[in-house]
Amino acid sequence: MIETDDPAAIAQKLAELKLEHRDLDLAIERLMVDAAADELTVKRLKKRKLWLKDCIARLESALIPDQPA
Repeated sequence: MIETDDPAAIAQKLAELKLEHRDLDLAIERLMVDAAADELTVKRLKKRKLWLKDCIARLESALIPDQPA
């Protein structure tokens, strides 16, 4: 994924992943409307979308500073 602690680099990657996630969401919506859509393609896109969601969550947590206990 990303091998840096630089908040700017993390924020940039986060923005890219969110954009890809949104684009996948739109593509899945279009395919779901099409009755002739390939079911396997839709499943693969949904799996990729879930993976992106996990990556986004990890990056967002990396931007949160650690709180002392």
